[in-house]
Amino acid sequence: MSPFFELNLHELNGLTVAIRLLLACALGGVIGLERGANKHPAGFRTHILVCVGAALAMMTNEYIFNSFGTVSDPSRLGAQVITGVGFLGVGTILVTGRSKIKGLTTAAGLWASACIGLAVGIGFYTGAIFAAVLVLISLAVFPRLEKAFYERSRSLSVYIEIDSARNFKPLINAIKAMDIIIKDAHLESSTLTDSGGATVSMVIKLPKKSLAHSVIEEINGFPYVLIIEEI
Repeated sequence: MSPFFELNLHELNGLTVAIRLLLACALGGVIGLERGANKHPAGFRTHILVCVGAALAMMTNEYIFNSFGTVSDPSRLGAQVITGVGFLGVGTILVTGRSKIKGLTTAAGLWASACIGLAVGIGFYTGAIFAAVLVLISLAVFPRLEKAFYERSRSLSVYIEIDSARNFKPLINAIKAMDIIIKDAHLESSTLTDSGGATVSMVIKLPKKSLAHSVIEEINGFPYVLIIEEI
């Protein structure tokens, strides 16, 4: 039998170190490619670095434990990696001028990539591979299901720019006249509009059988509405 097949992949040696790092590079890279292809801030190289770094940290844990025995905690470095990646993920989250939050999914993907790297680093190959597949499916496939479900949702958060703060009450009355329930509404003066208008952030509940895009198009037709976007 070939020496490779006799190799215990759960032992820490030169060959298994290389295998684990290469696997972490591959799994992190696959997730990063999906993010990068959709123009998200943390892409191919970032996910590889996070996943490989996490795998190395976990192998360093195992090496210390094997070398020094019970005087070291084999989970300590892994816990620090998860905490550290949380701070890294914050850098990918942006709140736009239109109160739209972007980057949460990318931050979660980075965190998941780190966890996959930790699993690979300790030799938990099955968990790492299955987790990578599920993460990739959630990033590449589930958005379509999510979009279809949210399109039929009766609750909607919208951002609206109006030409003047004086038209806030007419806007509220017009929306209520459409049998829409307004759960929350905030008016702010805006520097985003050339006319010195105002912005409105609103959470509304649509009538039964109403579709979100149809309601948005109708509100966009009001003469004092400059922009309306779902957030």
